[in-house]
Amino acid sequence: MMNKNNLFLDIHAIQILPPSNVNRDDTGSPKTAQYGGVTRARVSSQAWKKAMRDYFNEHGENANVGVRTKNIVEYVASKIAEKSPDKTEEAIELAENTLKKAGISIKDHQAKALFFLGDAQANALAEAAIQGQFDKKTLQQCLNENPSVDISLFGRMVADDPSLNEDASAQIAHAISTHAVQNEFDYFTALDDLSKEDNAGAGMLGTIEFNSSVLYRYGNVAIHELLKQLESKEATINAIKLFVEAFSNSLPTGKINTFANQTLPNALIISLRKDRPVNLVSAFEKPVRTQGGYLDKSIERLSNEFKKVDKFVEEPLISMYINTNEDNALKDIGEEEASLKNLTEDLGKKLEELL
Repeated sequence: MMNKNNLFLDIHAIQILPPSNVNRDDTGSPKTAQYGGVTRARVSSQAWKKAMRDYFNEHGENANVGVRTKNIVEYVASKIAEKSPDKTEEAIELAENTLKKAGISIKDHQAKALFFLGDAQANALAEAAIQGQFDKKTLQQCLNENPSVDISLFGRMVADDPSLNEDASAQIAHAISTHAVQNEFDYFTALDDLSKEDNAGAGMLGTIEFNSSVLYRYGNVAIHELLKQLESKEATINAIKLFVEAFSNSLPTGKINTFANQTLPNALIISLRKDRPVNLVSAFEKPVRTQGGYLDKSIERLSNEFKKVDKFVEEPLISMYINTNEDNALKDIGEEEASLKNLTEDLGKKLEELL
């Protein structure tokens, strides 16, 4: 049963990717998926979450963001040395001992697995180490309190000690093309600038696989859960605004120097719902087919599906959108915003009222 205080953010995007290979499999091919009986381009949720986390770090002014690393000993040691310069020489040993006491498996000054640690949590651990507080309960409290924005949104899993797990308040779907795709190969050569004039051969040759697509992207946030994690209305609103901005402006960087596929969404929709989140990928189960490009038809399909789901779920509390196309197929689904900045500011005002 849904709690009447539940509040969910849905975010949908239609985005063009020109020839590119932003997320490849173990053979170097662009990732794909079978959906609706055809092969679709796919960008994994993990790839886009990493891009969003990078965006948090670059653009999240004063945001408490974390690091995911095996070099957790060195990271905490740097905090110890910063706080207590007289302990610089023993910082590595002190950090390793502290982390082991907290229940984290360490070998050769590294965690056995990637560990997600927020800046505030690292500082709390460093302070505990300096004060000589090695009680496991106290140290795990340092690791569980004040979670970073990215840990709160995307979660933390610690196999060795589930008590250190953090449930994710956000979900990011695998982005898939709204239409069928077929991967292509680029055959390339490189010439040796200093080769002899009588040498007509290439210095090297190779191939790279790519495709192009119009993607449907989707994510959601359980705002009520994020509020519990961050324990601050202001921090929660700022985190949601940063999430929307990062979802829109981030991009996985695979082969980006090769293809320069620096695109942004062509349409963006956000909704606040109190009953449940809704993924609208069903709009594209029947692949878009057209001779005049896929973008307009994809936005139209998304708009129609947005209206259809009201047969099953409650109408959103608010819906806002940005559409760069002249043919505004989204005009009936909510409030049009002039820019992403306007959208996030208006979203923040609405959350002020609801939280």
